[in-house]
Amino acid sequence: MAPPMSAVSFQSISKNYQTPKGVFQALNNVSLDIEEGEFFGLLGPNGAGKTTLISILAGLSRASSGRVLVQGSDVQADYADARRKLGIVPQELVFDPFFSVREALRFQSGYFGVKDNDAWIDELLESLGLADKANANMRQLSGGMKRRVLVAQALVHRPPIIVLDEPTAGVDVELRQTLWHFIAKLNRQGHTVLLTTHYLEEAEALCNRVAMLKQGQIVKLSSMSDLLKSASSNVLQFKTDAALPPALAQRARVTGRIVQIPAQDAGDVEALLAGLRQGGVVPEDVEIRRADLEDVFIHVMNEQAQVAEAGA
Repeated sequence: MAPPMSAVSFQSISKNYQTPKGVFQALNNVSLDIEEGEFFGLLGPNGAGKTTLISILAGLSRASSGRVLVQGSDVQADYADARRKLGIVPQELVFDPFFSVREALRFQSGYFGVKDNDAWIDELLESLGLADKANANMRQLSGGMKRRVLVAQALVHRPPIIVLDEPTAGVDVELRQTLWHFIAKLNRQGHTVLLTTHYLEEAEALCNRVAMLKQGQIVKLSSMSDLLKSASSNVLQFKTDAALPPALAQRARVTGRIVQIPAQDAGDVEALLAGLRQGGVVPEDVEIRRADLEDVFIHVMNEQAQVAEAGA
C-alpha cells in the first residue's frame, strides 16, 4: 500500500539570488514533509529563509532547483490546483482601499470560484472579531483589524492548508488570542497549519513539530515534545541592574533587567548563586524554571554558529 500523501512536500529546494557581490544562496537543499492535520512551526532568525520558502510554496517565487507539492499538486506545473488548496496570510498588510470588509471577502471568494458563501463569511467575521466592521471601508481600519481581514481572506475559500507568515507581528494581545483560538479550532477539524513566528511561546503552545532554519538550511527538525525533552537543564532566572561577573556573563541571556542562566542541577544553582555573591550581585525575584523552546532555539542557533566557526 502506498504511503499517505503529505499535505506539503518541499523536495531539495534551493534558491539563489544574483547580487552585485555575487550569488547569494537564500535556501540550500531544503527537504521537508508536512503531514496532513499537522500544526507545523517554521522557526529561524531574520534572513534564515523562512519567507523565501513560503514565497516558493505560494508560487510567488520560483525555486532555483527542487520542487514543492501541495497535496500532490506541483506549485509550478499545477499552480491553480495547488493555490486553491492554500490559504496564505502574508507578513505585509496588503488591502484594497475601495471596498468594505464584506465586499473584500466576497471578491476574494470569487478569485477561487466560490459563490454563495455568506454563511461562512459571517462565521469568519464573528470568529475574528470583525462582525461590527463588516461594512466599514478597509481604509478606516486599524492595523490590527486589517491583519484580521487578511486572515479572513486567506480562509474564505476554506483551504485545507493554512499558511501563516508572522501573523501576529506587531498586533495586540487580544488579536493574538482571538486568532490562535480560531486557528487551533480549524486545526482540530483537520486543517493543516504551517506557521512562521518569532514569538516562540506561541510555537511551543501550538505546534506539534518544528523545523529550525539558519542560513537557508534546516538545522533541527523534531517534534515539540522531543525538543523540550532534549533541554534537560533548568534555568536560573532573576532580575538585577548590576553587571555580571565575566564568567557568568558568558553563559547568561540578558533581557533588560532579566537574567537567565542554564543550570544542570541543584549544585549548579548553588554555584551560580555563590558566583553572584562573590561578584557583588544581589539578585531579585529569583526563580528556577524548566527550559523552554526559546532556550532550545538559542542553544541550537549558537551550536550552529560554533560549527560554522570551526569549519571556517
